[in-house]
Amino acid sequence: MDVIYTINSVFTIFAFATTGGYHGTTHIKVKCPDGEHNIEPTFGYPFRLPANPYHIEYCNGSQGNNTFLQGDFSSSAEFFVCVGVFGFLYCTATLILYLGYQHVYRQSARGPIVDLVVTAAFSFLWLVSSSAWGKGLTDVKWATNPEELAKMPLCDNCEPGEFPSMGRLNASVIFGFLNLILWASNCWFIFKETPFHKDPNPPATMEEGGAPGP
Repeated sequence: MDVIYTINSVFTIFAFATTGGYHGTTHIKVKCPDGEHNIEPTFGYPFRLPANPYHIEYCNGSQGNNTFLQGDFSSSAEFFVCVGVFGFLYCTATLILYLGYQHVYRQSARGPIVDLVVTAAFSFLWLVSSSAWGKGLTDVKWATNPEELAKMPLCDNCEPGEFPSMGRLNASVIFGFLNLILWASNCWFIFKETPFHKDPNPPATMEEGGAPGP
C-alpha cells in the first residue's frame, strides 16, 4: 500500500504542477508599409484571459487601441488544481499513517472503510475535474489561437504569428486521467483491507474438513 500511495502522490503532483504557474504567449503580426509590428498577448493560470490587456498599433501612426483576450476559464482550471492539491495532501497524510501508525490503521475496520470511501470520492473528482479541464483547455486554445485573433475587426492588417506552446497543459490533462485510473485501481487494494472482502478459499478447519487422515 505504501508504494501505491507514493505513486499516487507523484502523479498528483505532476497533474497540478503542470497547470498551476503556467504562462504562455500568443503572437500576432501587424503588416504596415513601414515594417512589421509584433503583438504578443500573454495569458496564464488561472486563465482569466481578460485580465491581461494588450495593445494593437495602427499603421497610420495613430495611438492604437487596447484590447483583451476573451474568455474566463478559471473555474475548471482552479477546480482541477484544487483536486490535485487536496489529493496530494491526502496521499501524504495516509502514507504517514500507514507507515508510522499502521497499528492504528488496522486496529479497527473503520480506517480501511474511510480510506475506501475517500479514495472512491477522489476517483470521481478526478473524472469530473479532468473532463472539465480538458474542455476548458480546448476553449483556451481557441481563445488564444493567432488565426482567430487576426480576424478581429480592430486589426485590419493583422496576420497570425507563432502559436503558444501548450504541451505542458496537454500533459496536465493526461496526468489527470492517469490519476483517475490510479485512484480507481487503488480502490480494489483498499477494498481487500476492509471486512467487506471475504477470502473465496478460506482454510479448512477441523470441523469443516472432517477428521484428519491417519
